[in-house]
Amino acid sequence: MDGETFYSVGELARLTRTTVKTVRFYADEGIVPPVDRSPAGHRRFGVDAVARIELVRTLRDLGLALPTVRKVVEREASLAEVAAAHADALDLQIRTLRLRRAVLTAVARRGSTPEELDLMHKLAQLSADERGRLIGAFLDAAYGGLAEDPAFTGIVRSMTPHLTDDPDDAQVVAWVELAELTQDPEFVAGARRTVERFAATRDGDGTPPRPDIVAVVRETAALSLDPSSPEAQGIVEQVTAHPACPDDLSSYLEAVADPRRARYLHLLSVINGWPPPEPPAPALDWFLRALSARRGPKDADEV
Repeated sequence: MDGETFYSVGELARLTRTTVKTVRFYADEGIVPPVDRSPAGHRRFGVDAVARIELVRTLRDLGLALPTVRKVVEREASLAEVAAAHADALDLQIRTLRLRRAVLTAVARRGSTPEELDLMHKLAQLSADERGRLIGAFLDAAYGGLAEDPAFTGIVRSMTPHLTDDPDDAQVVAWVELAELTQDPEFVAGARRTVERFAATRDGDGTPPRPDIVAVVRETAALSLDPSSPEAQGIVEQVTAHPACPDDLSSYLEAVADPRRARYLHLLSVINGWPPPEPPAPALDWFLRALSARRGPKDADEV
């Protein structure tokens, strides 16, 4: 080995800007083996040890475990293969951390109970298949037996969230809250009642569905008018005479105006990357006040 350059443990540590303890550890582990010993028995390393330690340090900084690092430096596994596998593992870790942050953000914002925290944590960790089954169960509870009707096919599709494989923080937070909503028995029951009322307005003879009365109300409501004014009462007469108007108009509109329904639609738009929907509450609230004024103080208590 005459003419070759050798480095002591201390020299190698200085050249690689690391510690003597670290060099000895890598040598003991066989990751950076010595190539010779001095007359006094001290380990000596070749020039390739400098590059090897730099590679080891980089891999360790990237989070690779020591056994994996050993395979790379010994060329038992290619750097490309190891990098790809580690990148996949990091993707999973990043997703997990984002889900955890989403839960903690929701808890901090809403002041959740320990029971709600536990539920949100479980919802955040669902796989894509599990998310699909959860949403499927909700949609079946709301639209079961009706989804075959062409009038409901598009509605069911438009009510289905699709969380991407790489969601942003807002989508993750929205998913957790929307999934929690689907577990609310009152919300589910209210959604079913609303759907059934809408189905009751269908002729069932294969003709195109009539406009939903909610759409009629939103198109005709005049928020600038006093709900008790003659002009507002004229709008009430127009709506109540519409063919799509159900017998229980006030209770139907109150169900549609449920803040939880509006919240579901908002969260759905965030998850699916859709433009935010126009909230129906202002128009529905105005019309309900106008309807109450039409019925008078006694009937208003029944609205």
